[in-house]
Amino acid sequence: MIQLPDLRQVAVLSKAEWLRIQDEMNNVNKEKESMIEAVKQREALHLESKEMVKLWSNSIAAQRQKKLEAKAIREEIEEERRKLIDIEEAKYKEQKRKEAVEKAKIQLYYQTDRVKGLHRALLLSEVLKEREAQIELKQRIKSASKDVEKKYLDVSKSREEETLRQEQEKTQQKKLQNLTLAEELKNRIKENELTREQHKLENKKEGEEIQRLLELYHWEQRKEQERQEKQRRDLMQAHLEHMANRDVIKAAEAQQQEMEEEQRKLFLSAKEKMVQLRKDKEAELFREAQMCRKRIIDKLTVTQQQQTESDEQRIARAVAEREAKEAELHRDKEEQRAAMLASIMAHRETTRQEKEEREKTRQQNARDTLQAKKEADRIFTEKQQQKAQKNREEERKAQDFNATQMVQKYARQQQQRRDEHEFEAKNAQIIAEEENQFQLYSRHVINAAAQAQRNVFPLYKAAREGIGGGLGPVFGGVRPSFIVQDDTGVQMPTYISSATQNVKKLNEAVDIQEAKRRLGFTW
Repeated sequence: MIQLPDLRQVAVLSKAEWLRIQDEMNNVNKEKESMIEAVKQREALHLESKEMVKLWSNSIAAQRQKKLEAKAIREEIEEERRKLIDIEEAKYKEQKRKEAVEKAKIQLYYQTDRVKGLHRALLLSEVLKEREAQIELKQRIKSASKDVEKKYLDVSKSREEETLRQEQEKTQQKKLQNLTLAEELKNRIKENELTREQHKLENKKEGEEIQRLLELYHWEQRKEQERQEKQRRDLMQAHLEHMANRDVIKAAEAQQQEMEEEQRKLFLSAKEKMVQLRKDKEAELFREAQMCRKRIIDKLTVTQQQQTESDEQRIARAVAEREAKEAELHRDKEEQRAAMLASIMAHRETTRQEKEEREKTRQQNARDTLQAKKEADRIFTEKQQQKAQKNREEERKAQDFNATQMVQKYARQQQQRRDEHEFEAKNAQIIAEEENQFQLYSRHVINAAAQAQRNVFPLYKAAREGIGGGLGPVFGGVRPSFIVQDDTGVQMPTYISSATQNVKKLNEAVDIQEAKRRLGFTW
């Protein structure tokens, strides 16, 4: 059965107090949350205000934005206009470039040998026409009246005489000028000779100066040699003086040694005297000591007799001590000898063991060396086999590479032949196109010359088929020039007999008549 609480002991709380307790238990800060909420509301209001302000048209920011947008639109329009101008300018430049290229092509075409030859032929036709006009004019002048001719001849004669006189005056003036020039040249030659003489004198003076300087140099060398000789003589004299001084010093030293020897002898004699005096004194002192010793011996004799018995006891004790010491020394010697023998035996055993160890080490080293040699032989054999295998592989690769190279070379040769055929075909096509273009241009020029009643034979000769302008036959659109095989390198002449020349002239006359008939006029 559930025990109900006592309502009198139950505390009743208000809602606010209950919420406060719950917040304290849950660590909730209402003031902080309210502040955060207020900040969020202010930010939301600020953003809303910004959004509202964006739509206003009379604000400073909106006006600035409109100005920026208008400026951007103007810049876009200006950029589009500049782009159109650039495109038009590029088109114009491209057109000008094409025109320049075409003009350059035309000029280059006019600079070709065949076109220049055609133009030379056209110029020759103009010259021939002018020559015909001059001949006609000359004939007309001859058919004029005699007086006019005589007057003209007189005028011409007077003009010729005046011209001859002027020529003679010019010749005389020229002779005078030549004489003046010759005089000037003579003067210049004299001046040059004087200049050369001056140069010779200057060279002579320079040679004398060089000779003087050379003699001065030799004199200075002799002076230097004399100075060196004098210096050597001075050194020799100084050396001799030094040797003389050394002899004098040696003599002085010998005299000093003699004086010292005399002083030493005097000192030795004085010392011997002092030694003799000392010996005499010592002998006197020895006699006194002998006398004193004699007195002491007498006293000791009495005392010794009294101490004889005690001395014998001391001697016996000393003998016993000496025998004990000798026995101890003998034992020590025996012990040292035994220790020495033991150390010798140990050394012999150690030496034997070391010898055995060295022998074992030598045998092991020999076995290791043999094993290493076997391993080295095996490795060498493997390396030789690998090297032989590698050589075989390299030879196989080289054979494959050579075969590949041969195939590639054959393919390149085939491709080169195809390229050469294509190049020859293109070249022939280009030559044919150039020939057609030249023939069209030459026909146009010939037709124009024929309409102007010019002599078109040089034009026909210049416009004949074949590039090169040689004397040989046309071959592949080219008329080559055959060169003689000598040092001159000139074109081979055409040796034609008289009959062949007549046939050729006849053929040329027929060609000219045919050209006349084709052009529809006669000369």
